[in-house]
Amino acid sequence: MNVLFLTLIDVESIEERNIYTDLLREFVKNGHRIYLISPVERRKKQNTYLISEFNSIILKLKIGNIQKTNIIEKGISTISIESRFIMGIKKYFKNVRFDLVLYSTPPITVFKVVEYIKKRDSARTYLLLKDIFPQNALDIGLLSKSGLKGVLYKYFRKREKKLYAISDRIGCMSEANVAYILKHNPEITSAKIEVCPNSIEPIDMSISIQEKMAIRDKYNIPQDKIVFIYGGNLGKPQGIDFMLQCLQSQKFNESVFFTIVGNGTEYMHIQNYIKKNDLANVCLHQWLPKDDYNKVVASCDIGLIFLDYRFSIPNFPSRLLSYMNARLPVFAVTDIATDIGKLIVEKKFGWWCESNNVEKFSKKVGEINIINKSMGNLAYRILVKEFNVKNTYKIIMKNNLANIENK
Repeated sequence: MNVLFLTLIDVESIEERNIYTDLLREFVKNGHRIYLISPVERRKKQNTYLISEFNSIILKLKIGNIQKTNIIEKGISTISIESRFIMGIKKYFKNVRFDLVLYSTPPITVFKVVEYIKKRDSARTYLLLKDIFPQNALDIGLLSKSGLKGVLYKYFRKREKKLYAISDRIGCMSEANVAYILKHNPEITSAKIEVCPNSIEPIDMSISIQEKMAIRDKYNIPQDKIVFIYGGNLGKPQGIDFMLQCLQSQKFNESVFFTIVGNGTEYMHIQNYIKKNDLANVCLHQWLPKDDYNKVVASCDIGLIFLDYRFSIPNFPSRLLSYMNARLPVFAVTDIATDIGKLIVEKKFGWWCESNNVEKFSKKVGEINIINKSMGNLAYRILVKEFNVKNTYKIIMKNNLANIENK
């Protein structure tokens, strides 16, 4: 069958490794043909072009600038994405009839595109629900229910409901996500929604002791300390101010070291805080090539996850999978809405505490005084068993294949 995948992520090849391309490769392995639309911002000075790979075609669609630009240009570019996607489909995929459309949130960028393809091709539509927007923005104060921000919230909420309505199936990251969506959107029937977790193609990313020592030397990571790593986005959702308080609490702990690798709006804030407070047991890297990042993760001892305590929605960060893939135990410091901490503790491959109490964090760090390699090995086994793209593929196809074959 022909599968269309809509994304705002910059994808040059489905051989790249992330939760989306790993899943698309699984579709290809099962004999399906993939069509992927991935935007190219105007700043790159490239016109729209196609990339052909085995059983897949990527449409690199030129759009306006969204990142690293002023708010007016970003707003105009974001609003115009849907029309550009539809024009791209009409021009480059006019003779292709799609059987299945896959897409992720936020709804502002894809609703009309999904609606167009569903009507044109009678395609099945599957929403990979990776964030619950706009409620996540409301939780941390980026939106409100009054004033201009309130107008935006109501607009986005309306679009969100439309996207849910047009989706034949909604795949959520966890049971908590399913429960939240059903509670706050009573018009959605339970038969329409299911757990379809973040997943990857597992590849053991652990490294030898010799390579681990070399990587630590290269990035100025101590050999004789328990090393925690936080990798990923550095923004408001991560509760950066609380994270910095936690790091400050460990300033004189000579047994631990913290490595932070990531980008985001709070990067400079973190950098200035570390310098101002002379946190000698913390190192910060803004960006690393994918292979280098994976090796740094594998050279550390424990993966860290931080989420802002104000969240009422159950986030489930995909960085968990990269830690598990490197055979690392995981320490999650989160709000109480998410069930990621529950999973980690119940499956016995890590620790959890709430992200509103520095003393609780410090106490938990004090308990982690010996690295238990069996916990990391268990994390990898759970990844292979429960967060494998093979499972995700089966979940998506289970309730769509019969309908597609009967079209």
